[in-house]
This record gives sequence, C-alpha cells and structure tokens, in this order.
Amino acid sequence: MPNTTLPNGNKAMGYYLIALVVLIFDQITKVYFNTRFELYETVDVISPVLNWTLAYNRGAAFSFLADQAGWQKWFFVILGLAVAVFIIRYLRQIPKSAKVLSLGLALVLGGAVGNVIDRILYGYVIDFIHVHWYDIWHYPIFNTADIGICVGMALVVYDMLFLEKKREQNH
Repeated sequence: MPNTTLPNGNKAMGYYLIALVVLIFDQITKVYFNTRFELYETVDVISPVLNWTLAYNRGAAFSFLADQAGWQKWFFVILGLAVAVFIIRYLRQIPKSAKVLSLGLALVLGGAVGNVIDRILYGYVIDFIHVHWYDIWHYPIFNTADIGICVGMALVVYDMLFLEKKREQNH
C-alpha cells in the first residue's frame, strides 16, 4: 500500500496544470469580453438574475481600495505574486492524500495569477459576470479567476474543517 503521508513532490505538476487551465480559461474569457463589449455594456443572459457586464476593478474583492491613488495596483500585484509563490512551493509539500486541499490551492493559484496578469497589463482587473435580482439587489461584478479563488478557498476551508484531522489520525 502506498504511503499517502508522503508529500506531493512531482505529483504537484498535475495541480500546476489545473492552475494553468484556470489561468488560460480566465484570460480567454477576459480578452473576449474586453474586446467585444464597451465598458459597462450589459447583455442579459438569464433575466432577471445574470448579465454579462464589462467592468474594470482597480481594487480587490468588492472593489476594496479601488478609490485609492494607484498604489493599490502594486500592493495587489505583490500580494498576488507572494500567494502564488507560496502555493507553488506548498503544493509540493502537501501530503498526497490531501487531494481536496491540493485542488483548492490549484484553483486559487490559477485565479490569483489571472488577476495579477490583469493588474500588470491593464492596471485593473477585467470583470464581466453580473449576478443580481432585477434592479433590487446587485452582487459585485466578478470574473472566472474570482470563481477559481472562491471555490478554491471553499475547498481549503472544507479540508481544514473536515479532512485534516482524519489525515493526522491516519498518520
């Protein structure tokens, strides 16, 4: 029986590929919407709950720090790159049995790098997914990198709450 407490090591390459798929899909969708839509142009997808709406976010989640003078661009670039470097290294050290944790971190990695690329190239993040309820409630516009980050973090939290202790007990 293989020892699942061994670190991912070279098996991390599979998770790097998942991150790369997230990154490529993210960049393709952003280029599509940025070249085919005018800023704030909206197209109904599923009325009254989902639109495609092109928006630029100079801040972080929920436009946090978007109204600052521009220093936040480099702050979020450095933060995103630091997170990416940490995840790249950490994925090699995670036990092979921690598949949910590894998948979650791969999704976060792909999304984080996708948004860093936007910040470097454009000075903002391209967003286009607009969830709302009629004109009563609007969720902040987001992109596929944000989905990767949120789903990835949900998997990381799930692993921490329900799977980590089981791995430790089996160690």
